[in-house]
Amino acid sequence: MWQTQTAAEMAANDSEVQAIQSALEQLAKEKKQKEQRRSKLFLDLQNQEEAIARIAKKINQLNIQIQTNRTETEQLQLEAQKLQAAIKDQQSALAAQMKSAYVSGDNDLTKMLFSQEQAGDVERMLTYYQYFYQQRKINIDKFKGLFAELKQVETALRQKQTELTQIVAKQESEQINLETQQASRELALQAIERDIKGDEAKIAQLKADEQRLVDAINAAQQTSSSQKLELNGLRQQKGQLLAPASGKLRRLFATRRQGQLKWKGIIINGEAGSPIQSIHTGKVLYSGWLRGFGLVLVLDHGLGFMSVYGHNQALLKEPGEYVRRGETIALMGQSGGQTRPNLYFELRNKGVPVNPTAWLDF
Repeated sequence: MWQTQTAAEMAANDSEVQAIQSALEQLAKEKKQKEQRRSKLFLDLQNQEEAIARIAKKINQLNIQIQTNRTETEQLQLEAQKLQAAIKDQQSALAAQMKSAYVSGDNDLTKMLFSQEQAGDVERMLTYYQYFYQQRKINIDKFKGLFAELKQVETALRQKQTELTQIVAKQESEQINLETQQASRELALQAIERDIKGDEAKIAQLKADEQRLVDAINAAQQTSSSQKLELNGLRQQKGQLLAPASGKLRRLFATRRQGQLKWKGIIINGEAGSPIQSIHTGKVLYSGWLRGFGLVLVLDHGLGFMSVYGHNQALLKEPGEYVRRGETIALMGQSGGQTRPNLYFELRNKGVPVNPTAWLDF
């Protein structure tokens, strides 16, 4: 026979329900606060890594300017050497002419005119002297021109040296800024490591990061310009695609990453600031910072094929740009919370990751 609850029991049950609801609300509040705190930590990391990217890009541009300056300086130095050799030749030619005029001093023009020689001889001598002085004037003018040109080249060389000194000084200053930002990045990274503890938290974070990449690609495809260069995919290039970076390859694809999660790409360990190149002709679909991947660039190769380049130090291309096979598109780094410079690389066909090592020519 059913017994009805007493007022006391009902009050106790209500109190228990209220306690559970209060605990759930407290948990939800704590979870929200933790998510906000974690978002703030990742935002700090993003800001630091984007600052590093801007500085690294400046340093890369300065390196190009230094190389251009040195190439132009070498060309000017070669030009100066050629001019100096030409001036030496002109000096020899003028010296020979002066010597010839000196040697023939007993038969100079004045004596010849007042001599009793035949008119035909005088006419021939006049023609000779006219040619001689004209040629000497030509050589002297050429000599002066060579000296003026050499002076211009020497002035240009001094300017190039001044430019180089200024560029190197800027580069050294930017390098100091880079080291300062990298130290700040380490602090942000340590804070994140302290906040994310345990396998479950890491797995949840990795899953969320992977979804962010998929979402970013999908969003980029929807906003991508309809104007297209003919892109024929990668099907005919299997096994012949360029390696995206130089370094030590870690064949991680399909191996265990964390829990039941598996790697969807490979990692190439290398030097910070070294070039990352396009594996094939493509269009930049996405270029920006993503949690877990850092500064990432995605290329659309057509017919559903895409290549993903993550953990970069700096991105050199913008969405909508077309790139050639082998063109430098980024600089290797350790963004996204990495502890050493590397490239994270994925290859996707119609949204499904495929093993890059079967397609790349290492």
